Amino acid sequence: MRWVLSLWESSDLALAIDPTTLADRLCVVVVSVVYRGCAIPVAWAVLPGNKPGEYIDPIVELLDLLSVAIPTHMRVIVMTDRGLRSPRLWEKITQRKWHPCMRQSINTTFRPENGTRMPARRLVSAPGSCFIGRGTAFRDASKRIRGTIIVIWVEGQAQPWIVLTDLAPSEAGASWYALRFWIETGFKALKSVGWQWQKTRRTDPARVERHWLVLAAATLLTLAAGSRVEDAQALKKSPSALRSPPKAAPERSRIAGVFSLGLAALSRLLAKGRMWRRLWLLPEPWPPPPDGLK
Repeated sequence: MRWVLSLWESSDLALAIDPTTLADRLCVVVVSVVYRGCAIPVAWAVLPGNKPGEYIDPIVELLDLLSVAIPTHMRVIVMTDRGLRSPRLWEKITQRKWHPCMRQSINTTFRPENGTRMPARRLVSAPGSCFIGRGTAFRDASKRIRGTIIVIWVEGQAQPWIVLTDLAPSEAGASWYALRFWIETGFKALKSVGWQWQKTRRTDPARVERHWLVLAAATLLTLAAGSRVEDAQALKKSPSALRSPPKAAPERSRIAGVFSLGLAALSRLLAKGRMWRRLWLLPEPWPPPPDGLK
């Protein structure tokens, strides 16, 4: 994490937590920094596969390890999918002054301030609409959380997303949770698109954890090199001529991902026995709401 932040050109940081599996042999619980359509693993716990187990304990340990490396002035959001919607994890994240963005079940109930409890999905009536407001989530008193709920129903989706955060309604982005899906691209970079981790024969979790350190370092370098290439393309320059990051990340729809650009650039440089001295990670602004959202 310190290495990532030494290259980081922003005071905002988005983390995603998700497991990935290797057939039925291994399960790796991963905390990643999501970045330009991909993700950099920064902490992970390797567990035996195909066995029932508790993910929250190893995740809490990983967040404790990461917390010493993240400056307190940074705005940090931590995104989890529905399988990790834990009150204990919520408490751990908020204790660090970070901001959980936890996706909830479609059957989640919510009581808005000065309102009555109802299924959260009823807070929006049709695709193209969104509700953001304070209140109390969950029916069970032992699990209730007071926070801000985001119910967003984007055109083309069968049902709304429901996301719970501690941010004030005026501070929470309706579409920020979309960043979580970049961790899936990060898993592809670790596997079929990049480092082919799915072909490993390792089964010992301790050895796999060390292997992942190599994969994480390689992913970090590759995305940093890809950033320099993508930024140079946006400015119509040669990457070798771009010696410092631009003021903002380019706004563009990508034909080639940043990982692919970086992998190609590093392959050329290393074949010549060279390496760029200046690399950076310049994240894009977090996504705004879709046009026309009510």
